Amino acid sequence: MIGLSVAMALGATCVISALAADPKPDAVVKTKSIAARVFLDDKIKADAALAADCLAEGRKWLDKNAAEAAAARKEDPQFFKDGGWDFERKYAIRSVVADRYVNLLRNDYMDTHGAHPNSDVNTILWDKTERKRISIRPFFTETADGGPTMKAMVKAVIVSLKAEKKKRDTSETATDEWFKSVEPSLLKIGAVTLAPSTEAGKSSGLTFHYPPYAVGPYAEGEYVAFVPWDALKPYLTAEGTRIFGGARPKGDAEEPQ
Repeated sequence: MIGLSVAMALGATCVISALAADPKPDAVVKTKSIAARVFLDDKIKADAALAADCLAEGRKWLDKNAAEAAAARKEDPQFFKDGGWDFERKYAIRSVVADRYVNLLRNDYMDTHGAHPNSDVNTILWDKTERKRISIRPFFTETADGGPTMKAMVKAVIVSLKAEKKKRDTSETATDEWFKSVEPSLLKIGAVTLAPSTEAGKSSGLTFHYPPYAVGPYAEGEYVAFVPWDALKPYLTAEGTRIFGGARPKGDAEEPQ
């Protein structure tokens, strides 16, 4: 009997601990049409300006999807008989380079009662010194659409994607048709981050993040293409030369980003 009481107490403690471990959303919308949440990781929340920027964007995303869900429910209420849509957005820091450039991943989950839920991934590059979002343009001498830098990036991205597809045994989709969306333009090549490095404070190159459907069928999931910094060495500015160096850590290549 004592043993049973102890076991019950331990079980209750485990349940309480599990509940306590669940992160609390930083912004929420819950209506008959939708339940949606935004999460910021603790490292983001430690930077007030970055947290405010992400949260403002996240709240706009919540409001936009809540309005769309309400309109959809009004037009086709039968599609909501089993409940509303379910949306979630998570912001997480991927790397910090030169104690200045903060790279974030923004992962979205969307369930609108279709054939399957969908997901999306995007990236944010935050300049701690300027306290604003920037692009990777300052690291390269030119980034014109169709220019030499962007063409070199696309070539390296496709090499990486083909290697990844070979590892997954999905080489049959390593075709021009699936890669046609990877264009030599900063706005069309894919969501990019500065990859971490074996050398402290440096970046080993660029990682490009693709959600399901972007460069392969839904069943293949997300892809991450890695472009080592030395492949782009001829196109680096002085600041690019300063921040790039080292190699990609083994764990970064093996773990989902």
